[in-house]
Amino acid sequence: MKKVRIIGLTALVAVWAALTLGAWLKPADDISESETLFAWFGPKQEISEAERRPLAQMPEITGETLLSGKFMSEFEDYSLDQFPLRDTFRQLKALFHYNALQQGDNNSIYIADGYAAEMEYPLNETSVSNAVNKLNHIYEKYLQNTDSKIYLSVVPDKGYYLAQANGYPAMDYEKLFSMMQGGTPWAEFVDISGLLTAKDYYFTDTHWRQERISSVAQKLCEAMGAAAFADSELTPAPVERPFYGVYYGQAALPMEPETMYILESQLLADCTVYDHETGNHGSVYDLSKLDSRDLYDVYLSGPQSLLGIENPNAATDRELILFRDSF
Repeated sequence: MKKVRIIGLTALVAVWAALTLGAWLKPADDISESETLFAWFGPKQEISEAERRPLAQMPEITGETLLSGKFMSEFEDYSLDQFPLRDTFRQLKALFHYNALQQGDNNSIYIADGYAAEMEYPLNETSVSNAVNKLNHIYEKYLQNTDSKIYLSVVPDKGYYLAQANGYPAMDYEKLFSMMQGGTPWAEFVDISGLLTAKDYYFTDTHWRQERISSVAQKLCEAMGAAAFADSELTPAPVERPFYGVYYGQAALPMEPETMYILESQLLADCTVYDHETGNHGSVYDLSKLDSRDLYDVYLSGPQSLLGIENPNAATDRELILFRDSF
């Protein structure tokens, strides 16, 4: 019995040492100087760069939180978020589930044809109805009885081109299109789904690749009666920083970074962007965001609530009001 206890204690110490000393094995670029100390006693992380979310912090210890059980509940989240080498173990778990157990996804993220995508199934009809109601509210309050010409377009998720073809559950996109179109009879529907493929999206992210969607931009211009432009007017330029999309961290699977491109042209260079939140003027591409946690913030400074873009070379005084999502 004494021998068994010694073996068990030895195993426990070995695991503790592996977790503790594992910080020494991480690449130098991935850790700060303070993290070269023993992982158990190092500073706690506030944000998960991979998952793009704040991590749980040590909960406050009070008589009330102890008696109510709130402390233990929050401490469990804290211990999971601050576990030493957490990202390493997340990747090992993902590889085990994906390869050894042959599961088709990890954290609802699957890989198909080299692209990472999220399983969106089934269609959330309540969410679609809420979106339609909000659009109708905006129309009735601000646009009805004006001379505005209104258009509606739906950008399909990447899964539209991957899920069903690769044996994954696929939401009813046709019903989504029908609900949006039928719920906004005052808008002219512009269908762009046939102009896109999976190749027009980033491998590890939800967004489409700007340098590949000129055909979509052309169709939208034509539908709105705007002057079209030639591809020769736009020059793709790579952003000098590797791009890790949102699915890279969520899937916890090893994936290569991508190259993000912006489009250079005199037309875009002349445009000015006004941020109504900050009162600042900028440009279409905000290169100060190259150090942002989400590199996609380079486009129009990220998900700002209200922006104004002015083209000083416009041939008319027409205005475009765009209610956008992250695309």
